[in-house]
Amino acid sequence: LLVAYMGYLGLGAGVLRALERPAEVRAAQHLLQQHWELLANHTCLRGAALQRLVEGIVQAYKSGITLQGNTTSLGRWDFSGSFFFSISAITTIGYGNLSPSTVAGRIFCILFALFGIPLNLVLLNEIGQLMLLGVQRCARRLEEAFHWQKKASLLIKTCALVTGLLLFLLLPPLLFSDKEGWSYEEGFYYSFITLSTIGFGDYVIGMNPDRSYPGWYKNVISLWILFGMAWLALVIKLCINFLE
Repeated sequence: LLVAYMGYLGLGAGVLRALERPAEVRAAQHLLQQHWELLANHTCLRGAALQRLVEGIVQAYKSGITLQGNTTSLGRWDFSGSFFFSISAITTIGYGNLSPSTVAGRIFCILFALFGIPLNLVLLNEIGQLMLLGVQRCARRLEEAFHWQKKASLLIKTCALVTGLLLFLLLPPLLFSDKEGWSYEEGFYYSFITLSTIGFGDYVIGMNPDRSYPGWYKNVISLWILFGMAWLALVIKLCINFLE
């Protein structure tokens, strides 16, 4: 099993290197070219000063601050943004695009996650059990009504799987396309990476300073994350049983 596990990781590493390495090299060359063109066209700029400015912009962006003309945009740490960060912390998604910058905030985040992660796991387990109980009850009613045995269970499980796919993976990308301007593929990618708690952070909702978001948006997405994680956990559990 350990050999198969390491082999699977090696396969993933090899495929990803073949797919992503050329794009990384091209992006690095393009960035370096832009850097030298900027210095050549604006001789008053100094390399060291430009480097400090770039580092400052990157650090500010990580803190949720972006330049908009002569002003800066704030808002990642308003209540809705903080609420979304809280749920990404205790669900262990951890996008990485936003993190506390103060000592007090980091200490609170540790304590908050220490008690919040078990609370989240208990809640997800209860939601998952309720979903499973609903599926089992529907299967029993079909068995009683049509005198089916294995067919009823298989039919209800298939319906639950299809319904979950629609609600949590196939339909949400349409909302993300409308609110975020992403393609359907990007929205689907974000949906799976979020619900599986991988949380790379390359795509995060509500972070584009050029777009205005309705007040309900992040709250609805938070509920989607909660129930979607419970559903996906059941699917992963079925996969685990199959592999075992």
